[in-house]
Amino acid sequence: MQVTDTHFQDKINADIKVEPKEWMPGKYRQTLIRQISQHAHSEIVGMLPEGAWITRAPSLKRKAILLAKVQDEAGHGLYLYSAAETLGITRDEMVEQLHSGKAKYSSIFNYPTLTWADIGAIGWLVDGAAIINQVPLCRTSYGPYARAMVRICREESFHQRQGFEILLTLSKGTQAQHDMAQDAINRWWWPSLMMFGPPDDDSPNTAQSMQWKIKRQSNDELRQKFVDICAEQVKALELTLPDDKLAWNETRGHYDFGEINWDEFYQVISGNGPCNKERMTARVKAWEDGAWVREAAMKEVIGQ
Repeated sequence: MQVTDTHFQDKINADIKVEPKEWMPGKYRQTLIRQISQHAHSEIVGMLPEGAWITRAPSLKRKAILLAKVQDEAGHGLYLYSAAETLGITRDEMVEQLHSGKAKYSSIFNYPTLTWADIGAIGWLVDGAAIINQVPLCRTSYGPYARAMVRICREESFHQRQGFEILLTLSKGTQAQHDMAQDAINRWWWPSLMMFGPPDDDSPNTAQSMQWKIKRQSNDELRQKFVDICAEQVKALELTLPDDKLAWNETRGHYDFGEINWDEFYQVISGNGPCNKERMTARVKAWEDGAWVREAAMKEVIGQ
């Protein structure tokens, strides 16, 4: 029997996973390649802002934890690149798309880490937002992607707790440490809200991705869930979120929050953020410096 888009959608509606060698619409394949490769790029580029603090961590314990976290992120990138490769794109093609600017990565990683407290804010806010985004992906319709996300989400939960613990320690320290923690939250809060993507009305891919169950919840639904969680957690830190419009709405059963600066978001994803050029320069240099390792590995494989 010839498979059609209708048969495929019936399979999706029945929550049957799609596997690599099975028929799928071309647009479904391309949507997955775009999303999974962007996710992989984000994990790899995301190593850079935290990696800058490995040598400056305030203690050996903190250094060991941060090293483990950055190593986890490298592993996440590998899982995701491998999942994307099952769709017919090569690792080299994905890297070339990243370096040329054709492929995007999360806008959040184009902001600088100015103090040690930023490592805490990244863990609590950035990894916290990632968890909200990624837990539903454990049930995404494409099998290899869903299976990769199970381990990634487990490890991200540790990263989020680590960040929260850093901020908690700083908030209960000296006044200077408390102020440093508050400053980091002030700078990372709004970019973290942008991580969920543009509003649903302005997101061209959301409706189709949800129909195919690649995504299970919309950008705005996920963002609201994140705000509701953080608005309560920040109380335990004895710090505040930088939003004077943040308030519990009894009628909605959710927190209201202020307007996001979407002009800033689009500027950053267009390559005009504080660290866009720095991040790409670092990634291209790492790729070029590692060429001899890849060549040696390929020779070893061929020789066997």
